[in-house]
Amino acid sequence: MPRAAELKKGQVVRYKDQMCIVRIIDVQNPSARGAATLYKVRFSTIPDGAKLEDRFKGDDQLPDVDLIRREVTYSYDDGDFMVFMDTEDYSQFPVSREALGDQVLYISEDLQGALALMVDGNVVALELPSTIELTVVDTTPVIKGASAAARTKPATCNTGLVVQVPEYLAPGEKIRVNVDEARYISRA
Repeated sequence: MPRAAELKKGQVVRYKDQMCIVRIIDVQNPSARGAATLYKVRFSTIPDGAKLEDRFKGDDQLPDVDLIRREVTYSYDDGDFMVFMDTEDYSQFPVSREALGDQVLYISEDLQGALALMVDGNVVALELPSTIELTVVDTTPVIKGASAAARTKPATCNTGLVVQVPEYLAPGEKIRVNVDEARYISRA
């Protein structure tokens, strides 16, 4: 059982009789002498994705969940489900769009490096890489003379995600996007 001080982003633990994945950890050091360091942890429940938040002292223990991480690639869309394929044995795992939540906006046909979190042979969550590549499909026209340090404009990507990009980008260009912040990083 990991202590709160040992929790890492993406770790799956059991909290309030539910499986939860750690999304954000904020460390709060009180200024009073002898006061314990507090860890403000934000969870997403598995599989419904509801958000939970609580504070823990460094010595508080949370039961770990026995799960398997398998590398998968996105195969195809099957209506209410998105189907992923295991890169080792080529088995397929359907995951409901509802269970994926906002992650659907980051899943494209050339997604690489995603991990399926499996409990008892069932995929309960998907762990995306920290950066992904998407294609810009719609944005305002390129402004002549726009530079990299200039203003930004909204751009719609091939998955439906809208991010702010520099003015010099045009439709059809591939970009890198930070998954955690839904923010443009660079051209791909």
